[in-house]
Amino acid sequence: MICSLVHEGRCNPAEARISVVKFEEKGLNLPIFCQNCEEPLCEAVCPQKAVYKDNSTGQVLVDTKRCIGCRMCILACPIGGPSFHPVKREVIKCDLCSGEFICAKYCPEGALEMVNFDTIGARKRRENIRRLSSYVSMIMGEKE
Repeated sequence: MICSLVHEGRCNPAEARISVVKFEEKGLNLPIFCQNCEEPLCEAVCPQKAVYKDNSTGQVLVDTKRCIGCRMCILACPIGGPSFHPVKREVIKCDLCSGEFICAKYCPEGALEMVNFDTIGARKRRENIRRLSSYVSMIMGEKE
């Protein structure tokens, strides 16, 4: 909701730059947004070169003035990052709010967090070591 409010001035999930896929049977809501791929397929298929990667930031952007609304980028994206604005009839995608990450900042549950991919690997390793350590302690405690 905050994404559409910031970008469009109204709360309308259809106009947000991220979308949420709901797995109701599991009670899971998964946010889907642009991953700013190293080699973006969306950029490769754009006939107008409206989708491009900013070399200084690594962010994949859409030049809405060049976009003709063919939606090839949407079809090419394996993640589902870009979407089509229902009113403006143009492709939209997460623009990271110029580094402010408004969705994460205002998430009432604290469920969203902007994390660098390099930190994710380190975080997962720490979690695995913690679990393994706990498991070893449990086993060692049982043998004594």
